[in-house]
Amino acid sequence: MSKVNKEKKVRAVPVGIGILVFVAAFIGGVVSKFAITPSWAKEYSVDWSDDLGTLKTDISYGDGEANKFDLYLPKDNSKDSYGLVVYLHAGGFTSGDKADDKKMLSWLCQKGYVACGINYTLRTDTNNASVLTQSNEIKAAVPVVIEEAKKLGYNVREMTMSGGSAGGCLAMLYAYRDAAEAPVPIKLLFEMVGPSSFYAEDWGIYGLDRDTDDSRKAAAGLFGVMGGVELTPEMIKDGSYQELMKPISAFRFVNENTCPSLLLYGTHDKVQPWNGVRHLVKALEDNGVDYKLFEATHSGHGVQNDNAVMKAYMETVDEYLDKYMPV
Repeated sequence: MSKVNKEKKVRAVPVGIGILVFVAAFIGGVVSKFAITPSWAKEYSVDWSDDLGTLKTDISYGDGEANKFDLYLPKDNSKDSYGLVVYLHAGGFTSGDKADDKKMLSWLCQKGYVACGINYTLRTDTNNASVLTQSNEIKAAVPVVIEEAKKLGYNVREMTMSGGSAGGCLAMLYAYRDAAEAPVPIKLLFEMVGPSSFYAEDWGIYGLDRDTDDSRKAAAGLFGVMGGVELTPEMIKDGSYQELMKPISAFRFVNENTCPSLLLYGTHDKVQPWNGVRHLVKALEDNGVDYKLFEATHSGHGVQNDNAVMKAYMETVDEYLDKYMPV
């Protein structure tokens, strides 16, 4: 097939399947544990045992069926205060569970942190869950997590937010958008491949950058589902949709007080666009935030082809935890 014919077949997703893109395309992209198997990865992936401490599961933070969290409490309960690391699961906003990250959370607990995995209401074809409602559930959960840890004898003094893909997006929203209302200071963010902006021109992976009637309809459908708002093709065309997308666009909340941030993205990502990363990087640079961007130049959403980059990212996570939230 000629290049011209191939290009003719590239079309934006129709508006009628905007929700299906949200439900299906994201779900196939990544799992939070990222299928890490190299020998070095064993340092950051620990099997839970009671020798590490105490694990409390399915603690409620709200009325929703999914409003539950797990607490990993370190063996040493003699300290006056502890750092908390919240790790939010992946799954394209439509699947996944806090238990998926048990090995990561166990590693954090082994380091001496109170660690927490939080579930949130997943988008289905029968509910109106969105990135916005999910982020608000995380916001509601964090004070309950800290209070529960205190009841169990672990006084939390500061915290770190983290996650992968959908979880990375939600972690950024809490660390950037909701930091001023957090019950304790947020000292660090580390996240992998989480979308931080929603400009149609950046989402060429779904054909939303083509500036056609079809592409604008598709952008209105997809972004409307993500933001939990009503968008029209006309709003996409004149740019007014961006104000309605602000509550789920993490980069727009970066300021001079934003916490240090570690970011990992695949430059060939077909799930969340690499093009959008530039907005986040510019915001961090413009505000003088300590950040590091790890570019996986041979990988897509799963960062599966850049072992050295993944290793460097995890080594830096370890370094920055010790630097900004020492045990």
